[in-house]
This record gives sequence, structure tokens and C-alpha cells, in this order.
Amino acid sequence: MEDTAGTIRIRPGGPADAQAVLDMLDGAVAWMNARGNTEQWGTTPFSRKPDGPQRVRRYTSENSPFVAELDGSPVGALILGLGPDPSMPIAPAGEPERYVRLLVSDRRHAGLGVGAALLAHAVEQTRHARVGLLRVDCWAGGGGALVAYYERNGFVRTDTFLHGDWPGQVLARRVE
Repeated sequence: MEDTAGTIRIRPGGPADAQAVLDMLDGAVAWMNARGNTEQWGTTPFSRKPDGPQRVRRYTSENSPFVAELDGSPVGALILGLGPDPSMPIAPAGEPERYVRLLVSDRRHAGLGVGAALLAHAVEQTRHARVGLLRVDCWAGGGGALVAYYERNGFVRTDTFLHGDWPGQVLARRVE
């Protein structure tokens, strides 16, 4: 993907990228909070949540992490798993699947298509694995803007769920 500053490149990630992912998550929380969204990810930066850093390290070591870079610097991350996070009240698909466990981009690079590029990469990884289903879940509050984002990227709504009082939406995309 091209922009005036350079090219977005997506590479495999790993545990060494945990701090960059954590920094992006902290930036996303601050960005959302500044816009009045305190419900999606709360008000505490991930780096200060009791399980935040450990969860990110686990995600980058136990799943398939990918990092989007712009001019050699991390600007987004995707964590692709074999199913939903076991801590979430989401039923398994009943067929082989790939699952977007985390998608985050550096808000300083908003509007460059980092998230869309990472989702397209998830589709390619799913296709390469010869798996026909890619799913994701997201916050369904805030007027559904995040749900609409995933729909614009080729996903369709399937199930809704509550995680405590957090409203969630599962979306799916068939991959051929």
C-alpha cells in the first residue's frame, strides 16, 4: 500500500514486538478517551492493566502476529489465532477458522489504510492455510462504527454477545 511518506509493509511479528503493540494499544486508549469513548477499552492504558503486558506477550508468542511497518517503524499489528479468545463468550465456529484476536494501528497514522491492509493480510493468511472462514469480534457500542468498519472490509455480522456489560459483535468473512 502506498502513501506519500512510504510503503506499508507487513511482516511476521513475535515476542520482540510486544512493546510496540503495547504502545499502540496505549495510544488507542488515549485517542478513544479523548473522543469520549471510555467504554470500548476503558480508561486505563493496557500497559497499566494488571494483565495487559502479559496478555500482549502471550498474544505475540502463542498466536500468529503480524506487524505493519511504514518506513521501518511499526504502525499497526494484527494477531491471528485459530479461534476466539477462550476468555470471551464466543462459540467456536464448528469448522476450521482463523480469528482476528487483535487489530490495532498507531493513531498517528490514521487514515493510511493500515487496518485495512492488515485485514487483507489476514484474508491471505487464511486462504494460504486453506481455511474457508475468517472471523473477528469487536465492540458493538458507540453507534456501531467499529462494526461498520469491519463490514466495509468484507465481513458480515453473525452473533452478538455480552462480556459483562460490554456489547460485542462477531463478524465473519468467507475466504475462497
